[in-house]
Amino acid sequence: MSSLWEKAVGFGVEIPFVTHLGFELTVFEGGRSEIRYTPRPEHLNSFNVTHGGAQMTLLDVTMASAARSETPELGVVTIEMKTSFMQPAVGALTAKGELMHRTATMAFTQATVYDANGKACAHATGTFKYMKRLATGARSVNTLNAPGTGIATD
Repeated sequence: MSSLWEKAVGFGVEIPFVTHLGFELTVFEGGRSEIRYTPRPEHLNSFNVTHGGAQMTLLDVTMASAARSETPELGVVTIEMKTSFMQPAVGALTAKGELMHRTATMAFTQATVYDANGKACAHATGTFKYMKRLATGARSVNTLNAPGTGIATD
């Protein structure tokens, strides 16, 4: 895990799906974030371009990271997200996110996915709710995944 991911999730949480996709957080500060992603063959659709679901996950995580970059001690949950796909996403991708406005409890964000040539492939806006971290343990509704614990199947 890179030092920026450690800063972003330094509270000891792992997001298995993000790890599976291989996202690399390269910017996490001042209301901005940037994530690099090289899709693998299993992340492509039948047209042999990056699947829209993978791009939406990239946009979601990029916007959430931008929202959290000013207050990494808080978590965020996605409330709403709108995505527009502009052209096929081929090859290595970079997503850039921005915190446009925030209140005490809400973050309003945007992010764009760019291909290796710098062309915009997809754009999203999102609303996130800031959340205090839930305590973990037997009394928690849902425990957080600590690194190395795997995914519960029950």
